[in-house]
Amino acid sequence: MLKDFAKLGTFLTVVKERSFSKASKKLGISQPAVTQQIKWLEEYLDSKIVERKKNGITLTKSGEELYRVALRLDKCVSGVEKEIIRIMNKELTFIIGASFTIGNYILPMCLNDIKASIENDVLIQVDLTQKILDQLLDKKVDLAIIESPIFLDNIIYREWTEDEMILFSNQPLPKSVRPEDLHGYKWVCREESSHTRRLMSEVFEEANIDCKSFDIRTTVTSPTAIKQTVLKSSKEGTPTVALISKQVVEDEVENGMLYCAKIKGLTFKRPFYVAYLKDRKHDAFIDKVTNFIMSRRKF
Repeated sequence: MLKDFAKLGTFLTVVKERSFSKASKKLGISQPAVTQQIKWLEEYLDSKIVERKKNGITLTKSGEELYRVALRLDKCVSGVEKEIIRIMNKELTFIIGASFTIGNYILPMCLNDIKASIENDVLIQVDLTQKILDQLLDKKVDLAIIESPIFLDNIIYREWTEDEMILFSNQPLPKSVRPEDLHGYKWVCREESSHTRRLMSEVFEEANIDCKSFDIRTTVTSPTAIKQTVLKSSKEGTPTVALISKQVVEDEVENGMLYCAKIKGLTFKRPFYVAYLKDRKHDAFIDKVTNFIMSRRKF
């Protein structure tokens, strides 16, 4: 009798991702391990269940029958987990740790939807990426959504969406600013240890621009502080500028309170990641929240 439901879970992931390699990334195990588990199921059933193609996978007739059974089993297991929680009468709060831009400007737009998807309270805890990952490892947060992954063996990372940083000011700027013009502005920047500052420095360095010679007037520790500092700066004389995620200032730009510009020949883009512990990869709450967030790649 088949008692190892984890292998059925691997099979469901392979079908959903339509790829052994993508399934291995989602599950946080090697591709050979995924292949081995599918092979074990085929040997147990004495029937081939998956055909590997160049553009993905297809199910055999036996595979389709197993898929229907596995879906029913997965639904039953999820239902049992909910019932156990109700029996225990345990009040749970699902805690998401997030980097500043994500936690303050992106997640609040879908917080109620996340709550509805797991029928549970959700708390967003905002901090620096390193501190969020420390809290994830200490199991003080259930899920992390971050902008600069520090890859560790016991954490699964899934690339979520791409963010773009833009130059902005409270004074009108040209639509496209020349790199040589950047030295003529007054700058507000994040602290040097932040991912935002490192990305800024790396892009400028690749373009042979010495950003250390910029006229940096203020250094702050969050995107909200950057935005407020620029908003309250003088609107006379030399513009005060900063680089920030377009998510942070989109309302102010739309309302005409702030103005943004591209820097000719330069692009400041970074991926955001969803991260969770490997030993919770079969957790129903983790799976539901992760799948919901992964489905919301644009805001």
